[in-house]
Amino acid sequence: MVERIRARWNDGWGLWAVERNDTQEFIGFVGFSQPRFDAHFTPCVEIGWRLSAPSWGQGFATEAALAALAWGREYIDFPRNEVVSFTAATNVSSRRVMEKIGMSRDPADDFAHPTVEDPALRAHVLYRLAL
Repeated sequence: MVERIRARWNDGWGLWAVERNDTQEFIGFVGFSQPRFDAHFTPCVEIGWRLSAPSWGQGFATEAALAALAWGREYIDFPRNEVVSFTAATNVSSRRVMEKIGMSRDPADDFAHPTVEDPALRAHVLYRLAL
């Protein structure tokens, strides 16, 4: 997975490792990517995260996403002056992080993710943040 992340770095930005400050334990990643599928909102820059299950619910995703956004505002030329994030409609935890970092959702933007085969996970919600 690390090699896939490195291969997708765009002009000095991409996904970064996240570790706990107190233990230096690697707990996941956060950062920016460009979705590689066609949708009504692409091309775009997506902010995303994936943390280990023991790290969920402790505020790490929100803290890391806010830090990434602060960095991104300084160094990334965002198409349409916005950043997006999306997740399976059932992923309430990620949706909550999106809302905590100031993103908003218009149900008209929701979509069926073209690369997700599982019908239970295909329905996705899209959040946006104007920059």
